[in-house]
Amino acid sequence: MVTDPNFIWCMRLDGKGGGNEVPFQEVGTVTADDGAYWMHLDRMDPGSQTWLRESSGLDPMVVDALLEEETRPRIFSTPHGLVVILRGVNLNPGSDPEDMVSLRLWIGSSRIVTLRHRRLMAVQDTRDSLFSHEGPKNPAQFLVMVAERLIERMGPVVNELDDATDELEDRMIEEVSPDLRGKLGHLRRQVIRLRRHLAPQREVMAWLQAKQESWGGKPYESHLRETSDHLLRYIEDLDAIRERVAVMQEELASKLAEQMTKTMYALTILAGVFLPLTFLTGLLGINVAGIPGSENSWAFVSVCVILAGITAAQIWVFRRLKWI
Repeated sequence: MVTDPNFIWCMRLDGKGGGNEVPFQEVGTVTADDGAYWMHLDRMDPGSQTWLRESSGLDPMVVDALLEEETRPRIFSTPHGLVVILRGVNLNPGSDPEDMVSLRLWIGSSRIVTLRHRRLMAVQDTRDSLFSHEGPKNPAQFLVMVAERLIERMGPVVNELDDATDELEDRMIEEVSPDLRGKLGHLRRQVIRLRRHLAPQREVMAWLQAKQESWGGKPYESHLRETSDHLLRYIEDLDAIRERVAVMQEELASKLAEQMTKTMYALTILAGVFLPLTFLTGLLGINVAGIPGSENSWAFVSVCVILAGITAAQIWVFRRLKWI
């Protein structure tokens, strides 16, 4: 008897865009005339892993690919179907969108197996579309729809990053502060992490377009092309954001260095002005054989006038030399 794999859900596609949930025991009796079955599992669940390895009937190489701990977006075909690894933005509460969630798919002629660890809104959208009879009619359309929904969800995230970049650019015009450096660094790391996962996904979409006829995706050519175009645009937007942030970081570093140089210059001028004054007052303050001028009432005023004259002369010299 098949061990309960703790499906997140198991659904049967009716071939007309609808679907309904079925007990997992029904999957073992799948035939070509029954339509396609979609099994969605948590890849970290021990029961699901046991079912995949012992009772699913999938090739061990396929199972290893689906359960691999660290993976990147990729696709390869086997004699009985496709193995597809995709990633979507993490829209779960309290999570960073750039910490992308992996979705692993096995697409066969009459069976779809998907695995994830964290919840993906694109998968939930596909399930809801089946209940409303607007979902995929077959496994090929299922793959196209899931890929399309995953990429659609990336749009708002990329737009938010673009808006954050615009906001930082506006702030740099109004002020130059060290805290901007940390914000720019964080934004750049977000963009780099997101792009690192999206770039390989472009290769997956290119493979699907090139091999449409072999896996049954020919009727969905326009959807694939549109989805690929959206993905390419998001990657180009991320590249543009990354370049803008890099330019802003260089400009900020230049402005901060200029600001520091002006501060050090001002301090140097002040030190130059007060150095001779400090020397004279220190010399007159030597308490050896009495303080010079201590017996004359006009001595203090005379020293102040001399110091003021020296200060004025220094300022005149500095201005002639165009130091100030």
